[in-house]
Amino acid sequence: MTMSSAEADKILSANFAPWVLDLGLSVETVGEDRAVLRLPWSDRLSREGGGLSGQALMAAADTATVIAVSVARGGFVPMTTVQQSTSFQRAVTGSDVLIEAVLGRLGRRMAFADITMRDERSGSVAARASTVYALLG
Repeated sequence: MTMSSAEADKILSANFAPWVLDLGLSVETVGEDRAVLRLPWSDRLSREGGGLSGQALMAAADTATVIAVSVARGGFVPMTTVQQSTSFQRAVTGSDVLIEAVLGRLGRRMAFADITMRDERSGSVAARASTVYALLG
């Protein structure tokens, strides 16, 4: 059974800290081994000079991984970030960001994902990340 974007959005709203929910993330699409989330542009998330903060992008990448793992497993299970590495490639100004997390490997106790964050307006890659998660349940 494939999970819908609406079901994945419910996982997002039910399992994340209030400050993560304050980012305004929403699930755009899900697939067997991936999830695409939208991080809407907000002046509150921008740095001096108008670029979207790296902290917001890193939190969005982390969150997208949890959703991708949850979709692949058919529901949310407790998990924790073991490692996240992020490379920023260009500033995002005044545009939503689409965050695509693709699972490279999903085991019983560990999950590995690659995340691409794109400026929606230009389609350019703004950042890339890789994550490793320990699955606790």
